[in-house]
Amino acid sequence: MRLSLRWRVAVAFGLGSLALTSALAVTTWQLASGYMLGQREVSATQQAEVNVRLVDASLHTGSSGLEELLTGLTTDPNSSILLRRPGRWLTSGRQLGPTALPQSLLGIAHNRTAARQRLMVGDIPVLAVGLPLSAENDFYLQLFPLEQLDSTFRFLSTVLMIGTALSALFGVTLGFWTSRRALHPLTVLTAAASRMAGGDLTARVPQQDDLDLRPLAASFNATADALEHRVRQDARFAGDVSHELRSPLTIVVNAAEVLRRRKDDMPPTARHAVDLLTTVVHRFHHMVVDLLEISRGDQEDRAEELEEVELVGLVRHVLAARPCADVPIEHADPPPVVLADRRRLDRVFANLLDNAEHHAAGPVRIGVVRRDGRVRLEVDDSGPGVPIPLRERVFERFARGTSAGRRGNDGGSGLGLALVAQHVRRHHGQVWVEDRPGGGARFVVELPEAR
Repeated sequence: MRLSLRWRVAVAFGLGSLALTSALAVTTWQLASGYMLGQREVSATQQAEVNVRLVDASLHTGSSGLEELLTGLTTDPNSSILLRRPGRWLTSGRQLGPTALPQSLLGIAHNRTAARQRLMVGDIPVLAVGLPLSAENDFYLQLFPLEQLDSTFRFLSTVLMIGTALSALFGVTLGFWTSRRALHPLTVLTAAASRMAGGDLTARVPQQDDLDLRPLAASFNATADALEHRVRQDARFAGDVSHELRSPLTIVVNAAEVLRRRKDDMPPTARHAVDLLTTVVHRFHHMVVDLLEISRGDQEDRAEELEEVELVGLVRHVLAARPCADVPIEHADPPPVVLADRRRLDRVFANLLDNAEHHAAGPVRIGVVRRDGRVRLEVDDSGPGVPIPLRERVFERFARGTSAGRRGNDGGSGLGLALVAQHVRRHHGQVWVEDRPGGGARFVVELPEAR
């Protein structure tokens, strides 16, 4: 999965910070650990050299207090002094036999070679310093514990690793914040474009102070102004044409009704022509009324005065005047209430019923239910359903689905569902079509519930 631009910038900042801090941490570790270890080796070697002179002097004088001297030279409970004499080993401090030492170190003692070596004796890290004594075959070996230095190294490494991780996290945070600030104008532009795509023609981008972004905002706003003007002009033209057609069309409808009432006195060919004329005129009249409603909705900018509408009562009121008055109603208890323009909601429900009657022999169930704080008005039918590729197109203007090109009372004008979508959007709701359990289609209108 490809990351968004914002996250790619944040990750790039984080990786850059991680690489830089890791390099600094490794350099700091190498310098600090090398310096501290070197200082410890120098101090241990100097102390061992002083101890060797004291032991050498004691051996030359033939003093009997050699063991007491070795005991006094061990300054730490975990330090050990091993003195090789002809035929035996003397040990002071932490008791260790020669068998506990690695063969490489014993080989150095056997060859009476001065040496310095770090190793683990048991579970304790030590620094072994070996120096030859003046007497033949005598060798002095002292083990200095490195526990404190090892603890310091562990603490230093922990601090450096935590610092590196925090630096990477800070880099990601800084990158995310920087990208968010840099992409904020693009976010605003995207939001304005989405609002326009959703039908809000008043969406604009605020004026930008940045010299690089100011032309982009000005171009977008100019395009939005031109689009709004064009849409308003087209809506005004459609409204004017529909209004001008309404009066003469009413006369034609009345004349067609007069002819229909007298068609029994006409020959069969004339009766058929009258039936066709009446059907087409009524459908044309219905389309003109829908066009007037749509153009009026396109031109209205003011918000309607909304009222509390109890949906179950509205559904029963609309059903009472229709042939499908006995369709079962499934509703929540108590009945849901929405803030809406009652006239528009009446038209929404009536158009959904018209759609079911024209394309699926009428509704078989009406549902008014609650889902996640919203109210759903569902109209079910037992028709052939709506194919998935057409489920968005059926809400477009003059979209008639599979009945396109047919003539007759059941063809519809192709504007009913477009009116539904327009009115639902004005109420900040959604409308869609889905499959009905058991076959058929379910048209769903979802609106915010009044609180």
